Amino acid sequence: MTSTSATPPTLRPRGGRARAAIAAKTLRTDRWWLAPLITVIGLGAWIAYATVRVFMHKWYWVEDFHYLTPFYSPCVTDRCIEEASHFGRFLPGWWIIPDAALTLPFLLLFRLTCYYYRKAYYRSFWLSPPACAVPDGHQSYSGETRFPLLGQNLHRYFFYAAAIISLINTWDAILAFHSPKGFGFGLGNIILLGNVVMLWAYTISCHSCRHIIGGRLKHFSKHPVRYRAWTFVSALNVRHMQLAWITLGTLALTDFYVMAVAAGWFNDLRFIN
Repeated sequence: MTSTSATPPTLRPRGGRARAAIAAKTLRTDRWWLAPLITVIGLGAWIAYATVRVFMHKWYWVEDFHYLTPFYSPCVTDRCIEEASHFGRFLPGWWIIPDAALTLPFLLLFRLTCYYYRKAYYRSFWLSPPACAVPDGHQSYSGETRFPLLGQNLHRYFFYAAAIISLINTWDAILAFHSPKGFGFGLGNIILLGNVVMLWAYTISCHSCRHIIGGRLKHFSKHPVRYRAWTFVSALNVRHMQLAWITLGTLALTDFYVMAVAAGWFNDLRFIN
């Protein structure tokens, strides 16, 4: 029996004993690599689609029914269609500047620092670690104690921005019921409204929201309203991972539908007006 360990010194717990000398990278025989692979494909495809759409600078507004895709809301560059610019047009229309430049960076940072997404891309893109009982893909581990990962602690502040943006998306969905011909209702309204509902569910299921509502309370019995709100958010928080993926799907679906109608690929299915 030899005392030599196959585990590099940099991966040993500080002050801990040397691990068993096992030559195999992992003794797991299941398809542990499948989940990280699916995550890479899913997130990679969504990022590619969103990037292309953000810099297309067209097919984001349906004038007949006031449909505005969330990828371009609020539209604030001087290239934006006036009717779609509910908050004014005050940024230059350079192609490198997204038309929703006021909101997209905060939405990106909110999701990038989200507790679930951190787990997802740490395991899939960074292999840190790719799965339980599978060695880290890096020689050392410093956690979130260095730049830029130190900025992950700002997630609680990006939550406030995300809540404001959800209000803007809600306003867009409401305005879509008032077309130039008056009150109207179509498939696009259902899609916009469904997307807003899912965005709110994902936003308020955030761990930061749960802490804001119920954190630092010593006696729930003295705060019945906050306790009821905390139990509701806690129930959603259990589904935070599913909501994270669902909202990626609803955002892409909403944007594609608005783009298709705006481009004239097919007509909106109208129920009223």
